[in-house]
This record gives sequence, C-alpha cells and structure tokens, in this order.
Amino acid sequence: MSVFVILPAAGIGTRMASAGAPKQFLSLKGKPILVHSLRAFLAVPEVSNIYVAVRESEKPRIDELLAEFNLGSKISVVTGGDSRQSSVANALAALPSHSADDIVLVHDAVRPLIDSATITRTIQAIEKHGAAIVGTPAVDTIKQVERTADGALITATIPRELIVHAQTPQGARVPLMRKAFADALADDFIGTDESSLLERASIPVFVVPGHARNFKVTQPGDLEIAEFYLAG
Repeated sequence: MSVFVILPAAGIGTRMASAGAPKQFLSLKGKPILVHSLRAFLAVPEVSNIYVAVRESEKPRIDELLAEFNLGSKISVVTGGDSRQSSVANALAALPSHSADDIVLVHDAVRPLIDSATITRTIQAIEKHGAAIVGTPAVDTIKQVERTADGALITATIPRELIVHAQTPQGARVPLMRKAFADALADDFIGTDESSLLERASIPVFVVPGHARNFKVTQPGDLEIAEFYLAG
C-alpha cells in the first residue's frame, strides 16, 4: 500500500492580496506556509509521495523552495488548474498508483499546523472505511436560512450533534477518489471539497476528530494566530 498526498497550491488568495504574494508563500516563523505543510506530511513515515499542484508560472519558485529547505525526493510538482477541483484532478491523474489499496490524502496547502497524529489517524480510518476527512464538532448553534431581498430568514435550527466543521486532510482509497472525480467531471459538478464529491458518488465518508489549530490561513490576522500556536 502506498499513501499519496496532494497539496493544491495554485490559488491566488484574494483575501490575502494585500500581503503581496499568494498566501501559500507568505512567511510563517521565517518559512513559507507551504514549507510548514510539506514538512508535516514528510514527518509521517507512511507517506510515500507528495504532489504539489501549482500554477505553471510558480513552478520555478517551488523548485527553489524544495532545494532551499532540503525537502527531499518525495515531492513532485504538477500543474494546477483554474480551480481547486481541477488542480486535485491533475494531481490524481499523475499518481503512480496501481493498487486498489493505495490511499490519497488531499490537504489545503495553507493549513500549516496539521499534526502527524491526525494525519496518521486519517490514514488508518481510510484503511478501515475507504474514505475519511478531518473535522471538528460544531460549537455554535447552527441556523438554516432562506435568502430574501431583505436578508436571511431563519427556517430551521440544526442540532449541533449533526454538524461537523470540515477540515483537511480529506482522503480515500485512490480508486474511490478517482471515481468521485470522474463522476463529477461527467456531470460538470463542482464541489466545495473532496468529501462533497465522494458523498455524491455514494461513498461513505468517516470523520476523524480534528483540532482548532488545524485552521486555514485565509486573512492577514490568521498569520498572527498561527505564529502564536507555533510559539507554544
């Protein structure tokens, strides 16, 4: 069994545009966010290879980072697409997977604080169940709404025990993930994450408990929070 990891990193990050660079390349404790994410997966012995999907114009920058931080031979760079889904699809097509037991994990390049234990638990959950994601329980009361011309109108209160906040990694056995992506492509369906494609393909997806520190760096203030966690 091989375990492959895909990091889609072709996004521009419009909410971080004021920072002057795509957010995956912003400095966090002296290293690009992407480097923190890569090192987290390289630290897991079960991981066989990591595929980073980036815009064609960013490939030289990635090559420089891999050399500068001596990240080793497990990392390959593929061309990303115009969306997260197309970037992951490109990487999926590049995986040298020939076994039905092989596993693929997809992780947001800008979730740099993922820990080895959570990655390992996700791999184990996929081995057992076929597909899994990392998620955290809902804390706030969740309201379902209808959008109106005057704003949102509450239509229902959803019990918190039925809700989890999805994080990454999200993964499955490679054939299951490829099927989910092929079905979505055939129907021109664009999902919000890998789990939404798996669910649509009637593939059960299990939840591995996550942690609040495994958050997605989205806005400038998030860098300060990430630095706080790293300082601890």
